[in-house]
Amino acid sequence: MRVAIDTQPGGAAPNEDWAAGTPSLAIVLDGLSTAGLDTGCRHGVPWYVAQLGSRLVATLADPDRSLTDGLASALEQVAALHPECDLGNPGTPSATVAVLRQRDETLDHLVLADSPIVLERHDGLTVLTDLRVDEVLPELRAEVEQHETHTVEHQAALQRFVTAQRQIRNTPSGYWVAAASPEAAEHALVGSSSVEDVRAAAVLSDGVSRLVTEYAMATWSEVFAMLRKGGPRELIDTVRKVEATDPTGRRWPRYKSGDDATAVFCQW
Repeated sequence: MRVAIDTQPGGAAPNEDWAAGTPSLAIVLDGLSTAGLDTGCRHGVPWYVAQLGSRLVATLADPDRSLTDGLASALEQVAALHPECDLGNPGTPSATVAVLRQRDETLDHLVLADSPIVLERHDGLTVLTDLRVDEVLPELRAEVEQHETHTVEHQAALQRFVTAQRQIRNTPSGYWVAAASPEAAEHALVGSSSVEDVRAAAVLSDGVSRLVTEYAMATWSEVFAMLRKGGPRELIDTVRKVEATDPTGRRWPRYKSGDDATAVFCQW
């Protein structure tokens, strides 16, 4: 598996995405925005995704270990790194997870929340994603989308939305992300494909996938064409050019003008 990676912050704040690639593994983590609210943790989201990602690489180096078990172990290890923090805070640092791993002729995947894996098969495209987060709190989401980004009204609505999200995050009535408890791993969506059926794969944070899913400014086929031509950098640059035409979120309402963007391109 040949892997190319690029990641860029969405603005002046530190990048809360994280990515890694090896000849058999591709990982993308997308840290959840805190919207300026308390997390109970002194370390912050960039620290959390770096710690979780590096431990995922280590736990999944064993091909006999399932992706679910590897994620659960990594979550447990990271929680043990900062017991002095309030890990029971509903806003404790958290992240989406997307993992693709090759084991001989098998390609395993795991997705937890909305960072997608897109498989370019010989007979079409398959999008692997977990959109349970989109099913909750539609009224508060709509309230955020009423306001232009960078306004006081937008920030206040976003904080109300994130506060409500936190109350149902990692609960049976809500949605699941990687946070402090290894239980979240049990709720990831997992599966396998035959390597011979797949031409290429893209593992993305939603800061990139929105070019297709929210902005509708490209198809998945066009995304793979961009990746082949200019790699992950060209794909992310295209997202930024699109966003620059709508800096305040009038055409495409969103939580911030530009989100952290990460793309991992895998070829065989």
